[in-house]
Amino acid sequence: MDLALLRTFVTVHRAGSFTRAAALLGLSQPAVTSQIRTLERQVGRPLFLRQSRGVTPTTIGDELAHKAAPHLDALVEIAESGLEEDSSLRSLHLAGPPEFTAERALPALTELTGEDGQSFALRASFGTAEEVLEGLAAGHHDLAISTVRPRGALLSATALCDEEHVLVAAPRWAEQIAPGTLRRSDPSVLERIPVLEVHESLPFVVRYWASVFDSRPVSPGTVVVPDLRAVLACAAAGAGLAVLPRYLCAGALERGEVVALHEPAVPPLRTYFLTVRTGTLAMPHIARAHEWLERAAARWC
Repeated sequence: MDLALLRTFVTVHRAGSFTRAAALLGLSQPAVTSQIRTLERQVGRPLFLRQSRGVTPTTIGDELAHKAAPHLDALVEIAESGLEEDSSLRSLHLAGPPEFTAERALPALTELTGEDGQSFALRASFGTAEEVLEGLAAGHHDLAISTVRPRGALLSATALCDEEHVLVAAPRWAEQIAPGTLRRSDPSVLERIPVLEVHESLPFVVRYWASVFDSRPVSPGTVVVPDLRAVLACAAAGAGLAVLPRYLCAGALERGEVVALHEPAVPPLRTYFLTVRTGTLAMPHIARAHEWLERAAARWC
C-alpha cells in the first residue's frame, strides 16, 4: 500500500475535511480526493462518508487510521531526527494570546534558542483562541496556547495551567469602600467605579461577577483596550477597576500600585491549553518545546 496515500488518508481522518487536509499537505483538494478514492479502491471499502461539512470516517476508516497513524508518526520521527543536528532547519512557530505568550511562554522558550546544538529559531504570533487554533489546524503554527480546548481528532490539547483572576483598582478606589460592605450578594458598592476591559462585552468582568457575585455588572466599560497590560496600566493610573490574571498584576500588587478590592474564598479560574496537530509531537523540536512549556507551567501554578 502506497505510504503517500496512507499519509493523505490519516491527515483527512484527523482533519475531518478534504479541504483542511489539502491545506495541511500542500495539495489541491482534487488531488486529495483522488488519492482517497484510489485508496478506497485498494481497500475495497469506503473510508469516509461525505457530508455537507467535511467527512466522517466509516468503521473500516477508523480501524485503518488507528492501525496506520502510529507507524506514520514513527516514520516522521525517524525522518525528523536525521535533521536535528542542523538547527538552521528548525523554526518553531508559536501562537497564543498576547499577554500570556509575552509574559509566560516566550521567556520560557527563549532558553531553547541558545547555541546548545539542539536550539531552534522561534517565531511567535498573537491572536484570539479561535484565531490561533484555526492557524494551527491550517499548519501556520506548530504550537498554540489558548483558553479553548479544541474538538476533533486533528488537534491534541494538554491542560497547561490555571489562571486566577483578581479584582483590582488603584488604592484611592479601595479607600472609598468601607470594610465588609462588599458581599457576595451585593456588589452594588462597585457600580460607581469605572470599568476597564479588553472588549466592549466585558468578558473578564462579566465572568468574575457571574462566578463571585452571581450577577451581571451594571457599569459599562469606560476604558476598553485590547491588551491586558494596558488595562493594568490604566488601573494603576486610577482610571477604574479591572479583573486581571494574578500573574500579570502580581508585581503591581506587591508595589501597591493596585490593590485587590475583593478576595473571594474560591477565586475565578481560567485554564490554558497547549495544543498541537495530532502526530506532530513526533518532531523533536516541537516535542522539546512542548515538554519545556509543561515543565515551566508547573512553576507558574
